[in-house]
Amino acid sequence: MKKLVNDPSRVVREMLEGIARTAPHVAVLGDENVLVRKALAHPPARPVAVISGGGSGHEPAHGGYVGRGMLSAAVCGEVFTSPSTDAVLAAIRATAGPNGALLVVKNYTGDRLNFGLAAELARAEGIPVEIVVVADDVSLRARTERGQRRGIAGTVLVHKIAGAAAARGDALAQVAAIARDAARNLGTMGVALDGCTLPGAQQAGFRLADDEIELGMGIHGEKGVERTIPMAAGDLAETLLANIAGELKLKSGERVALLVNGLGATPAMELSIVMRDAFEGLSRRGVVVERAWAGTFLSALNMPGCSISVLRLDDARLALLDADTEACAWPGVGTLNREIRVEPAHVSSDSRAQPAAARADAGNGPWARRLEPALHAVAHALIENEARFTDLDARAGDGDLGASMKRAAQALLTLPASALGTPDGALAATGAALRRAIAGSSGPFYATALLRASRRLAGRAQPNARDWVDAMRCAAEAIGELGGAKPGDRTMLDALVPAVEALEHGLQSARSVTEAWADAVRAAESGAQDTARMTPRAGRASYLGARAIGTPDGGAVVVACWLKALQPHIAAD
Repeated sequence: MKKLVNDPSRVVREMLEGIARTAPHVAVLGDENVLVRKALAHPPARPVAVISGGGSGHEPAHGGYVGRGMLSAAVCGEVFTSPSTDAVLAAIRATAGPNGALLVVKNYTGDRLNFGLAAELARAEGIPVEIVVVADDVSLRARTERGQRRGIAGTVLVHKIAGAAAARGDALAQVAAIARDAARNLGTMGVALDGCTLPGAQQAGFRLADDEIELGMGIHGEKGVERTIPMAAGDLAETLLANIAGELKLKSGERVALLVNGLGATPAMELSIVMRDAFEGLSRRGVVVERAWAGTFLSALNMPGCSISVLRLDDARLALLDADTEACAWPGVGTLNREIRVEPAHVSSDSRAQPAAARADAGNGPWARRLEPALHAVAHALIENEARFTDLDARAGDGDLGASMKRAAQALLTLPASALGTPDGALAATGAALRRAIAGSSGPFYATALLRASRRLAGRAQPNARDWVDAMRCAAEAIGELGGAKPGDRTMLDALVPAVEALEHGLQSARSVTEAWADAVRAAESGAQDTARMTPRAGRASYLGARAIGTPDGGAVVVACWLKALQPHIAAD
C-alpha cells in the first residue's frame, strides 16, 4: 500500500514534528510523543490542564486540539496503540500546576489503564488529577452497559467543553463535572464503507465487499453491530440518528449540537450530504440544532465512512462550545444557516416575456414544427452515445462528458415549443438551456456559440442556407475566442470548422442543401477521427500531451454526432 511515510516506526514522531512546525503555539515535549502548549503561565498561575490522547491514526485528533481554550497536551501513542504511562505522566508534569489536570480518556482498555496509572503517579507527587471517560458509541447499546462502550468522535466535543471551562478559571472538580455531564448527554454512531491500512502494511486490515457496509464500526476497525448492504446517505443518516436519539431519549423542542465526522477517506462532498440529511432528520423529530460541524475531526487513518454525534445542549454548554480557542483543528463556532435558499433574479427576455397568446402562436408556427423534432433527434443521439462519450473523455479527461451530454439532451427534450418560434430565438433559448444544464467547459462553449449564432440571425425571419452557414461560422469563431483554441489543437473545433467549410464549399459548388450537409457530416466525422493523431494543445487533455494520442477527442466526436443527427431534418427550403 502506497503511503507518504519515511520509516513506519517513526511516523508518529515525524507527524508531531510536522504539526508543530505549522502551529506556533505548540511544541513536542522532549523525546516523548506529546504535544504541549508553549505559552503556559508560571505553574502557580496555571488553570486546570486538560489532557487527552490515545493511539495515533485519528488525526486531527488529538494534536490538532492542543491550544488555549481546548487541550493543554495531547499524548500520542503509536498507531491505534495506547500511549505509555510515562508519556501521560510527562504531559501532566509539563502542563499542570497546583490547580491540577483533567484527563479526558476514550473508553478503551489500554487508554484507561495507562491514563489511570499516570493519574495515580501524579497524585502521589501532589498533583490533583481527575479522569473523565467518554463512552459515546451507541451502536452496541442493546448489548452492553453505557460504561462498557467505546469512546469515539464525540470525544472532541468533550475536549472543547472541558477546555473552555478550564480556560475561564473553573476549579478542577467543576471542570470534571462539566465534562462528565457533557459525556452523559452525548451519543455517537458510525459506519464504515471499507477498511483502513496501517503504515507499513501492504493491505487493509480488513475489507468489506462492494455490497457491504459495517454499521457501528469502531475507530480502530473493531466490528460494529451489523454488516448490511449499502444504503443512500439519507437512509444511513436516519439509521444512525435513530440509535442516537433512542439512547439520549431526545424529545421535541430539545436543543443539540450536531457533529458529522469523516473517518479519513470520506470526501467533504459526502460529509455535507450526510450533514444535510442528519439536520433534516433531527428537525423532523422537532429537535433544534443550535450548532453543527461537518468535516474530519477524529479519523481512522484512511477508512471511508463517517459518524454522527449529537450532544444535548443547555445555555451553559452552548457558551462553552462557542468560547474562543486557538486549537488549529477546531473549526470555529458552528453557527447554523436557517435560510439556505434565496430566489435568483429573473430577467425578462426571449419568449418568456411574450404574452401567453403569442407564445402559443409561436409554438404552433412553422419554425417550431421544424426545429423541435430536429432538436429531439439530437437529444436522442446524445443519450444513445452517453457511454461512448464517457469512455473517450475518461481516456484523456475526467470522464464527465457523457453525463454532461445526457444533461444537455434532457434540456433539449424539455425546451418548450414556444421558445422555437423564430430561428434566432430558438438558438438563444437553446443556448440558455444548455448553459443551465451542462457543467464544466461544454456548457459555456455551446451557450456562447449558440448566442453568437443567434445574433447573426437576428432580424432574419426566413434565413436562407447561406445565412445559416454564416451563423455556424460565427459559432465556431466564438468557441475559438472563448477557449483560445484553433483547428489542429485537438478540440471540438477540429470537427466543427471542417464541417462549416465543407457546407460552405458545397453551397458554393451549387450542391443542394441536403448534399452539402452530408458533406459537412463526413468532414466532421473525418476531423473527429483525425484528432486521435493530434497532440492536444488546449483544454484539459493538453496536460497529457503525447499520452492522449491514439484516442479521438470526445468533444469533436460529439460535434460529429449531433451534426449527423440533424441530417434527416435538413431540407432545401
